[in-house]
Amino acid sequence: MKPLSLNPDVADLAPDGDELTVYDEEHTVTYIRMLDAERARADWREVARIVLHIDPEAEGERARRAFDTHLARAKWLARTGYRQLLRRGSLR
Repeated sequence: MKPLSLNPDVADLAPDGDELTVYDEEHTVTYIRMLDAERARADWREVARIVLHIDPEAEGERARRAFDTHLARAKWLARTGYRQLLRRGSLR
């Protein structure tokens, strides 16, 4: 596994299946930041700009779609997907 990047660029859509992907492993920090921002009640536009590197003013639909799918994936990872990370030893 590659070392975790603390601020990776993201795809327009996060994965949505029930299996952990390489993308998920590479974006674990992104997902944690998304959950942290939600808990802090940060504005989605600020999160899109800072965490996802997408300008919501210039690319509103793309930014919102990326925000929604990455937050949903972050919640999935926090609820159940983390077990797959642990089995793979991805958090070392």
